[in-house]
Amino acid sequence: MRYLILGPTEVRDTTGSPLPLGGQRLRSLLAALALHAENPAPVPPETLIGEVWADADSTPEALPDNAPAALQALVGRLRRALGKEAVQSGPGGYRLCAEPDDIDLFRFQRLAQEGERALEAGDPATAAATLREALALWRGPALADLPDRTSAAARAEGRRTAALQRRLAAELALGRAAAILPELREQAAERPLDEPLQALFLRALRDSGRTAEALTAYEAVRKDMASRLGADPGAELRTLHAELLSQSAPG
Repeated sequence: MRYLILGPTEVRDTTGSPLPLGGQRLRSLLAALALHAENPAPVPPETLIGEVWADADSTPEALPDNAPAALQALVGRLRRALGKEAVQSGPGGYRLCAEPDDIDLFRFQRLAQEGERALEAGDPATAAATLREALALWRGPALADLPDRTSAAARAEGRRTAALQRRLAAELALGRAAAILPELREQAAERPLDEPLQALFLRALRDSGRTAEALTAYEAVRKDMASRLGADPGAELRTLHAELLSQSAPG
């Protein structure tokens, strides 16, 4: 089975068909178990209770009177939905019986690392294809069904942003500047202080024959950084700016 937590929690069987999961708490439990499945140790009940009923901090009545018993009942419901062998139990807690690659989060991480290594090794074609495959696993916000999406969701979202940026760098290295320019323009507008991303955007403009527009975009970034941070662009952007100036100078 495949466990999907990069978006709303889903389970798909070997044919790719989704399995019915039931209510919000059941999806929260599965998301919490899947998040910890890379670790062979069981997840302690108190950890699962804290993640599945995290909204009890703001809504105390959400926490059951007997939380361990409620968790045990929820695990029973999950086993009925997935099969009794899907969740192991023992003295230390509960564990989802799944390989890391059966869970989209860990599959994404593996593919993103492979794509990054390919890019560093000078193989942008493999990097672009691998990173596209990794990013295609996302269907929405990570761990969307956990009441408190936790730092794990923030880390996953950060890896997604990094993978997207590396995929765009690979596409640019393959000479696809014009094709990725609309996407880069949108990303650059969303993250105006991300200097590596802004550098990619300027390079895509330059490689698309828009050197004058790249110079204008650099000036906008410089002013934005001065206004927000009281700082000038870093070395990468300044070097790129100098290259753009030399290319735009009369012969």
